[in-house]
Amino acid sequence: MLSDLSIENLALFERADVRFGAGLNAITGETGAGKSLLLDALELLMGEKPRGSLVRRGADEARVEGRFVLSERGAASLSSFLDENLEDIAAEWRSGGAEHERELVLSRTVSSTGRTRAWINHRPATAKVLRGLAARLVEIHGQNEHQSLMDASEQVELLDQYGGHAKQVVHWRDARAHWVGLVAKVAGHERDARDRADRLDLVRFQAHELFELKPDPDEHAELLQERERLRNAGELGAQLGGVVAALSSDEGGALDGLRRAARALERWEERLADLAPVAQEVREALAHAEEAALGAERYLARVQSSPERLEKVEERLYAYETLMRKHRVDAEGLRALAQRLGVEMHAMESGGRSVEELTAERDLAKRVLEAAGANLGAARAKAAAKLAKEVKKHLGELGLARAEFSTRIEPRPSIPVDSPNAGDQAGELRRLAPDGPDHVEFLLAANPGEPLQPLRLVASGGEAARIMLALRTALAAQQTIPTLVFDEIDSGVGGRLGPKVGEHLRALAAAHQVVCVTHLPAIAAMAHEHLKVVKEVRGARTTTLVAALKGEQRVEEVADMIAGGAAHATARAEAQRLLASV
Repeated sequence: MLSDLSIENLALFERADVRFGAGLNAITGETGAGKSLLLDALELLMGEKPRGSLVRRGADEARVEGRFVLSERGAASLSSFLDENLEDIAAEWRSGGAEHERELVLSRTVSSTGRTRAWINHRPATAKVLRGLAARLVEIHGQNEHQSLMDASEQVELLDQYGGHAKQVVHWRDARAHWVGLVAKVAGHERDARDRADRLDLVRFQAHELFELKPDPDEHAELLQERERLRNAGELGAQLGGVVAALSSDEGGALDGLRRAARALERWEERLADLAPVAQEVREALAHAEEAALGAERYLARVQSSPERLEKVEERLYAYETLMRKHRVDAEGLRALAQRLGVEMHAMESGGRSVEELTAERDLAKRVLEAAGANLGAARAKAAAKLAKEVKKHLGELGLARAEFSTRIEPRPSIPVDSPNAGDQAGELRRLAPDGPDHVEFLLAANPGEPLQPLRLVASGGEAARIMLALRTALAAQQTIPTLVFDEIDSGVGGRLGPKVGEHLRALAAAHQVVCVTHLPAIAAMAHEHLKVVKEVRGARTTTLVAALKGEQRVEEVADMIAGGAAHATARAEAQRLLASV
């Protein structure tokens, strides 16, 4: 349960330390005193985004800290969450022995710039982890929540919470997502087929061009060299002939001179050892010169003027350059592109699923979805019958003993999924909606002899508030959340029904800690703990305070709630009677 709540510099709160007790805790105070700020503080602690500027004027940040004391059962319900998100705290709890209570301290600050920080047991935590943990500790029901009860989506969610249908709902939504994806694939198959056909035509054309060329980077490089030789055959032949003559001429050629030098040095190198390296270098130069002369002669033999060959080389290079420019790649890129296009063309020609295959898979997915819907519908029908009995019992405790409550579960009308009409398809998607294939609606007959009608048509504000309280009470029996907070859940409930609502909240507090913001004296009198929120002006600043009321202070507050500020004996006597009747 929530044991302590400390607030610093939050709006009108300069400093407040609030202690809550087990059972029913009533929070009272005049309108505008700051009761809603107390709940703002609690919501901030639970990881909610701050609403507006909550930092007190002149302060750098607001701080909220809550201490929760958990029973052994409550601690056990958190074990999996702690193991997954807060391993150090889980380890501490396991090493702490078989204690009956565990403690969690949640803290959060919000700066004047809107930046928030969070801690769990004084360790930094993310807002996401804080929200996940706080949601398992506290559940807040707002003062206008009964209005959302009129919404069909809220009704089906409440029914699923009560029945514990989380797995069935997840199964339905997963199956639906798979089916919807296949519906989209079938619907777009013709368009995709046209696109694939156009793409295949393009790929075939491009692949044919490249197949005809058979691009080879080595060939491209050789063709460039050959074109240069053919274009300059005359000049190149003349100059290479001169090179060959300069190297190989018998009279004065480089080779002749090197041979004579080698012979001369050969006679001396045996007699003069230090001359041997020079002789070796000359012999090496001679060998290189002979290789160069031979290479020059061979190259010269290849240099021939051939207009016909030049024309063929130019045509081949033009084919390369055209495709390289078209695809914006080099010769190596052309070869890689040819390989990719070949793979893609093969895949497109041999792969691709037919519309018949997709349709069969879609229809199978729909049968799986329909089975999941039937399973979910059966679970909801079973839970609805049980919920109706429990809500009727609680409504009797809340002054609606002769009211009838029921849940209508009807399948939405079926529309053929393969209808050629696009509107029909949209209708089928609506029928198999994200929340299930059935329409769920709460029905009420508030008075005997009246027919059951949708709640939104017949429930008054007070009736809706009591139905919400009855539903929340029924749901609370299925939950392990230790603390339930009701913000003026008695809104619209008259004074005569106040004691009934108070008794109901007190009974609920036997299994949960209940915190209730109320304006009804009968509910305040039923509380185990009574807290009053007051607003005072100290100096030039307004400050909100929270005081725990005992004895005469509590009598005075309940009397003031009865008489509206007129202190007289009748109000005090009624307050004493209400407090004594608990």
